[in-house]
Amino acid sequence: MRVEIWSDIACPWCYVGKARFEKALSAFPHRDEVEVVHRSFELDPGRAKDDIEPVLTMLTRKYGMSEEQAQAGEENLAAQAAAEGLPYRTRDRDHGNTFDMHRLLHHAREQGRQSELLDLLYRANFAEERSVFNDDERLVGLAVDAGLDADAARKVLADPEAYAAEVREDEREAAQLGARGVPFFVLDRSYGVSGAQPVEVFGRALTQAWGDRTPLRSVVVGDDADAAACGPDGCEIPQR
Repeated sequence: MRVEIWSDIACPWCYVGKARFEKALSAFPHRDEVEVVHRSFELDPGRAKDDIEPVLTMLTRKYGMSEEQAQAGEENLAAQAAAEGLPYRTRDRDHGNTFDMHRLLHHAREQGRQSELLDLLYRANFAEERSVFNDDERLVGLAVDAGLDADAARKVLADPEAYAAEVREDEREAAQLGARGVPFFVLDRSYGVSGAQPVEVFGRALTQAWGDRTPLRSVVVGDDADAAACGPDGCEIPQR
């Protein structure tokens, strides 16, 4: 079974939701038969790479809330994160463009290190002091920590077209699937789960999706249902 997760590094509920889903997956009896793929979704796709601002400023401007309300929201998110064992800085974080991070995550997927890099990006953005925005060398360092080659990561970041099409394709698919926000979880392209749901909800979704998988049905063309084939013991030899 495949689970696809659309998320953005700038999304605090994606940070929390990933931890909750992984707790549910760890308790799922068929966890070793579940492939997890992380897909790209930008919350602020039109933002320029060098357009960086404090999170509280962004929240007050975008949602029309007071600074006190924005700060209270950050404190609530910190409590939600702490409940999942995640660190979260409630002050002096910034917000910016995440497109390059998504491109780097596609590169990491090819190397089998996508989840590791995503965890490091989340932690750097939500828990560490140094910004991840508009700082290629910061991203290279995180890529190395995730087990990727520094020169390869640097090459990806230096080429604005590298994996750009893959990011845009993920975002088109999200729109086609009806995702209006993230995190958005799709199980075997049959079930969708929106938001950072409780662990129990993810557990039920995994169980239901697993149980509802459609068994493979054989399609026979012609009269011979047992045509020649190759298997572990070799290939059938035609008989004259």
